[in-house]
Amino acid sequence: MSNEKSTQEQLNELANRIARSTVAVVDAITQRGGFKGEELSTIGQLRDQCVQAVQLAEQVQQEQALADK
Repeated sequence: MSNEKSTQEQLNELANRIARSTVAVVDAITQRGGFKGEELSTIGQLRDQCVQAVQLAEQVQQEQALADK
């Protein structure tokens, strides 16, 4: 593979950054009491989905690192 990152690799990295940023924003707003009670379920689901995305991205990175050895 060339030194250039594939579109898929770029997408994976971007999704990872978006997910991490979203978790940080949700946590900050939650600490400040910025959500109504009826919104908490949806916000919690969004945060959980972002955490899953981060975990998957890290798993892909580890698998790629092992494959490159």
